[in-house]
Amino acid sequence: MRARRGPGADVGARVELLDAARVAGGDALVDVAARSDPELVAEVEAFVRRARERIALSLDRTVVAFAGSTGSGKSSLVNAVAGRQVAVPGVRRPTTAEPVAAVWPGPEQGPETDETSLALLRWLDVKTWHDVPPAPPGAAAVPDGLLVLDLPDHDSVVVEHRLRADRLLARADVMVWVTDPQKYADDALHAGYLRELAGHEGTVVVVLNQADRLQPAERDRCLADLRRLVDADGLRDAVVLATSAQDGTGVADLRALLARAAAQRTAANERLAQDCRGLARRVVAVCGDDVVASAPDARLRTALAKAAGADVVVGAVRSSTRRTVRARTGWPVTRWVAQLRPDPLRRLGLGNEKSRAERPDLARTSLPQQSQASRAAVSLAVRDYVTDASAGAPEGWTRRPDVDALTDALDQAVAGVRFGAERVPWWARAVSVAQYVLLGVAVVGLAWLALLAGLDYLRVPFGDPPTWEQGRLTVPVPTAMLVLGVLAGLLLAVVGGLAARVTAARRARRARARIEAAVADVVAGHVTAPVARRLAALAECREAARRAAR
Repeated sequence: MRARRGPGADVGARVELLDAARVAGGDALVDVAARSDPELVAEVEAFVRRARERIALSLDRTVVAFAGSTGSGKSSLVNAVAGRQVAVPGVRRPTTAEPVAAVWPGPEQGPETDETSLALLRWLDVKTWHDVPPAPPGAAAVPDGLLVLDLPDHDSVVVEHRLRADRLLARADVMVWVTDPQKYADDALHAGYLRELAGHEGTVVVVLNQADRLQPAERDRCLADLRRLVDADGLRDAVVLATSAQDGTGVADLRALLARAAAQRTAANERLAQDCRGLARRVVAVCGDDVVASAPDARLRTALAKAAGADVVVGAVRSSTRRTVRARTGWPVTRWVAQLRPDPLRRLGLGNEKSRAERPDLARTSLPQQSQASRAAVSLAVRDYVTDASAGAPEGWTRRPDVDALTDALDQAVAGVRFGAERVPWWARAVSVAQYVLLGVAVVGLAWLALLAGLDYLRVPFGDPPTWEQGRLTVPVPTAMLVLGVLAGLLLAVVGGLAARVTAARRARRARARIEAAVADVVAGHVTAPVARRLAALAECREAARRAAR
């Protein structure tokens, strides 16, 4: 084992970056990870919680876990390293049921376990420990702050023992894997544990124990074969030693190795940093490649505007405006006929703007139901937009909105638009006044003529009515009033109708622009903004994870 300084020095910041990546990813990270790495988010949460607890307990303490299979001599090796009986070797399977700790308080601490080590033991849930007294003068001292754990056997027939060992392995700073000449190639060790620790070689030691049972040549061959297997597990920098608790082979080297780890006080940092980097790399892998650019939503807006009935509504605004204006500018005698036709906007549920403005939450249109073709076009446009906008993002990171919810939002958006078709233009009011003036002139002329006819019928003598002369044309004034009043009213009605078409076309263009703006708001609120938020979360998650993985 080679203790390294530097990568773990910023372990606290690294852990916070990993947690920031998890928070930024949120539900989207959970959804995507469920496809390829289902346990990732739970592992990140558990690690962050564990790392914060470990950092709070002081990284100056070094926790070394001795793990191994039943009968590998693990407990005897712990006793040999401690120089006293800490663990009691068993004679029946499982040989180790409860974890036992050896604690080196150090000369400056005195013979009693210090409070920090006690807190660490409580965190580890180790109930049995032994204080290792300071080394005698002249002997190599083990630095204070070292805790050596004898774990339950990882191949124990009791499930609780294996789970307890796995939990402590996750919390240890240095892992010493103890095997023996009979089981060093066991696939349960290599596939179940060592391969999972690839990238942690700086905090892993693999020991070939019971070396006293082998001849020197056999020991060298077994050690070389173990070295090959460990390298194949991805732990090329891990230390591989041959030891014997019986004759002391390699014990001093192992004790010195642990002493250096305790003296340098980097093992806890290193283990946390390695775990953090491994999880962060998995988060980066789940996040996929960078999303380069967003797709334009013009096609999407066009499809949704059509689905929202923009053409139908614009046509209704045009017809309603012409109806409203003609009701004011038409010839007063016949304009009532136009009122018999229903208002196109009211038929669509869009006519009463005052009511819609008072209760916009209840506003609904009476537009025809979307056809299957229209719904399919909306669904296709949404799918294409989401696909293009999230190109490069992992599958499932962005979600397509529900078409039914989108349709309802479009209907409310159109219902909330104020088209102004009910408003009468100022010039139409002026024309209406002029129409009534002309009608009044015609009525006066008609009444005058009727009076003259009645007097003539009654043989009542009366003089000739005044005349209006224009060149050779001489017309009685009442006749001129009747004819000019009617003709001028009809002509003004025709002009008003032409002006109504112009006004209707202008309001139709304005209505289309307002509908498109309302549709754009729906597109932004229900499609583009959610996609953008999730992609921003993806970018934030990926960047934080990348920084944590450095």
